[in-house]
Amino acid sequence: MDKEHVDFLVIGGGVAGLRAAIELAPHGSVLVVTKDIPTESSTGYAQGGIAVAMSDEDEVGIHYEDTLKAGDGLCREDAVRILVEEGPERIQELISWGAEFDKEGSKLAFTLEAAHSRKRILHAHGDATGKELERVLIGKVRSYPSVKRYAFAIAVELIVSDGRCFGAYVLKNRRVVPILAKATVLATGGGGQIFSITTNPQVATADGMAMAFRAGAVLEDMEFVQFHPTSLYLPAAPHFLLSEAMRGEGGILRNINREPFMKRYHPQAELAPRDVVSRAIISEMVKTKSDHVFLDLTHLGSDFVRRRFPRIYSTCLQYDVDITKDLIPVCPAAHYMMGGVKTDTNGATNIKGLYAAGETACTGIHGANRLASNSLLEGLVFGKRAGSSALKNPVEAPEPELQMPTVAHSIPAHDEIRGRLRRLMWEKVGIIRCESSLTTAKQRLSDWAYILDKTLLTRRELELKNMLQVATIITEAALKRKESVGAHYRSDYPQKGKDWQKHISWRKKI
Repeated sequence: MDKEHVDFLVIGGGVAGLRAAIELAPHGSVLVVTKDIPTESSTGYAQGGIAVAMSDEDEVGIHYEDTLKAGDGLCREDAVRILVEEGPERIQELISWGAEFDKEGSKLAFTLEAAHSRKRILHAHGDATGKELERVLIGKVRSYPSVKRYAFAIAVELIVSDGRCFGAYVLKNRRVVPILAKATVLATGGGGQIFSITTNPQVATADGMAMAFRAGAVLEDMEFVQFHPTSLYLPAAPHFLLSEAMRGEGGILRNINREPFMKRYHPQAELAPRDVVSRAIISEMVKTKSDHVFLDLTHLGSDFVRRRFPRIYSTCLQYDVDITKDLIPVCPAAHYMMGGVKTDTNGATNIKGLYAAGETACTGIHGANRLASNSLLEGLVFGKRAGSSALKNPVEAPEPELQMPTVAHSIPAHDEIRGRLRRLMWEKVGIIRCESSLTTAKQRLSDWAYILDKTLLTRRELELKNMLQVATIITEAALKRKESVGAHYRSDYPQKGKDWQKHISWRKKI
């Protein structure tokens, strides 16, 4: 049997995976597996910036309090404290590696985003922060000869024996190869593609969460899915993210009748938490019988808008929308998963030798609702911590008996099922939920449960299996939480219940 041995296996090549690989690289051989080109991850699509308490007007304690407030009472305070305290060091490290953040004179430039009480959003090239982080981290990874990368390779299943993870089975060039490692870091990102309207790239199909669950790892807080209020709404265009920073700089939301409406929903208006803004937009769409609202930047000045948001400006121009002159049609879209593979503050899961970081993981930082622009910082801080933890706790055991996934089934009309699944989740498990919609979703998802028992060896079919696995857990978790907390809103239970400060965990019966 063909198999490969490395010291450390990193599955996923976004900010968390790359930072973990950098931590591991001086200490042994590292393999980074990405299922598409190395630069295709949610990191590269992150526009607004990275939240960090480094400006003269800010303090770590204030960032800490803002994060707790956004999380609506369900953040794990020790994890939040680590995020905000270690964040400045991770940014200084990036700068020492060549990161070029925007400046005002000789000082770093910071902007404001929703639910932040200070200007603390560091950005690069206006609205291309994720691209800059990606550039610097990939460059750093390439400087280590110990790091090898497999592009267009997808992990099929984790190799787990007696509660220990020894690597993963990886599909590459139509062949499954066992990759055996002393430690495995999951950093596969989120699962926005589970929903038909999403800002996430095509690769975001919840692969790491699904694989970890099947291997016996605990998933937590899966009902908490954040919907970004503003994605570009045009019939011929993808749901391109329109950064939170556009409202932070003074953008105004208007309904189809051109009327501003956010002050009717929250004192902070456009700068209210994301869940509030998303529900307000949905309410206005229902009231006006429209499928979108508008984001208005026309009063901010053409030169400023073009300079501050160059990527958004050029992308919208491709679809004949000039954001300096035109009202921008927008609607909410699935954006970020607060839940994921449960880890401690060092990225360790309940399976020895298996670590997780970034959106794949759930450290409890985000609670019920992520504070804008905390995600890139999370990837840096906890990617490093997961890598460091993996170094200290390698799996030292006899090589497990391998059970290669060789029986390949196929799913007739799998792309059709994928489309139906995504529409179902958007319509029934989306921004506003209730017992009836969630029960309907659960019943329809059960019609496809046979897929979960199949061994699938093509990328599209594997993705569908993973999407279905996680969609089912999200739906059941949303049914179980009979209350409204943060991004989880139940129209039939609009208030918090008496036992609302619980965390809901899921683990496969093995």
